[in-house]
Amino acid sequence: MTAPAFTAKAFAAFAPFTLLGAVTILVMLLIAIRRDHRLVALSTIAGLLLCCIALPLAAPASPVAVTKLFVIDGAALFYAGLVLVSALVVAALSWVYLDRVGEGPREEYYLLLLTATLGAAILPASVHFASFFLGIETLGISLLGLIAYAGPRGSAAEAGTKYLILSGAASAFLLFGMALIYAAFGSMSFARIGALAHQAGPADLYRLAGIALILAGVAFKLSLVPFHMWTPDVYEGAPAPVTAFIAVVSKIAVFAVILRFFALAGAHADASLRAGIAAVAILSMLAGNLLALLQTNVKRLLAYSSIAHLGYLLVAFLAAPALGVDAAAYYLAAYAVTSLGAFGIVALLSAPGAGRDADRIEDYRGLFRTRPFLAASLALMLLSLAGMPPTMGFIAKFYLVVAGVGTALFWPVAALLLGSVIGLYYYLRILVAMALPAPGDAEARHPIAVPPLGNAVIGALLVLLVVLGAYPAPALALIRMTIGHG
Repeated sequence: MTAPAFTAKAFAAFAPFTLLGAVTILVMLLIAIRRDHRLVALSTIAGLLLCCIALPLAAPASPVAVTKLFVIDGAALFYAGLVLVSALVVAALSWVYLDRVGEGPREEYYLLLLTATLGAAILPASVHFASFFLGIETLGISLLGLIAYAGPRGSAAEAGTKYLILSGAASAFLLFGMALIYAAFGSMSFARIGALAHQAGPADLYRLAGIALILAGVAFKLSLVPFHMWTPDVYEGAPAPVTAFIAVVSKIAVFAVILRFFALAGAHADASLRAGIAAVAILSMLAGNLLALLQTNVKRLLAYSSIAHLGYLLVAFLAAPALGVDAAAYYLAAYAVTSLGAFGIVALLSAPGAGRDADRIEDYRGLFRTRPFLAASLALMLLSLAGMPPTMGFIAKFYLVVAGVGTALFWPVAALLLGSVIGLYYYLRILVAMALPAPGDAEARHPIAVPPLGNAVIGALLVLLVVLGAYPAPALALIRMTIGHG
């Protein structure tokens, strides 16, 4: 790896992130020149697509350190790719969703979406507390506006306010934890902290308290128990495409940076820390699944489901770096495809300004008759979340079990299996509702026309879900080529 300097090689490796920043500025200028929803949405989608194309072009220049704040390597490019592709899907779904609003300010939504994506994309490349905090705050502040933007009346503003207060508290925990780590080691570089911690021996009070506070802040961002209480309210109140962004993009970015921090800082060697994370994982798996059993709101049900899935992901986190890195990468890819599909279908069936999204289980009665393609797609997405073959979710959970058993994580693996059995029940509730006849006029329950773009996005996700579930070799090869040699 080259020295931390902004050389030509570093510039080439950092090009996708520079391009994303340029696209954000161009969209802002475009909004100032001409307010046109269609033009701004197309510009956002085109810009994100260009950034995705730039990622493989930047790969030959990696691995390279870009100043002391970022390292562009295979892992950074892989997770940034997941972030950018997911944001591209959300942008397309947002265009369909907001196009139903009619008149009103819609263009700034895409500016917030781009700034949130920029913050999320730089997190996987961060190797310093400064870039870590900069990325997570760019993401979090942008999400505040997105959550309250064009969502269901009343509840969107409430969700945005709740996220503002709790996100501020989580950021305070993070910042204080970083300050304590700096007080203990005199450095904010992940690798330097790891080297000094190895030399220092047993952890002192500053180091323990700092790590605990950082984990508390990260647990909020990842919706882990006991910092999960904001999740169902925010998911329910936010517009459906924004809920997809929170559930997928923000989780991928934060998990990627904390995985890098633990690897470079050598925190996996701390037995007490591993025990604490294992306890959080077990509680998240069990609490998320058990609380989802009580829900009649699809967005709240998927919110509790996401809590459980992040608990599952901690099994791979604990198995890293031996077996868990590949398992975590594939699981995040499967989770992204499945969650984007599920929330995307909610978005396509929803009408902004109607008071709420199509988020009650009752709203899905008769969907197999009125919208057979969307119903079949949602059924496969839910079966993937439950870990059923032949979907990506089955391979992802199988990979987690192998990684967990291989590193003797028997209690977390047992909780994973139990949680998966519980999860199957509440996912089947939605499938049963879609198969039941709708009371009254079935067509009147799903009157919204779904444009070709919406069906195309769901169709593409469905193809990935089934093809990479039945034949996961290409995805696993990509993961090993990037992360395995990054």
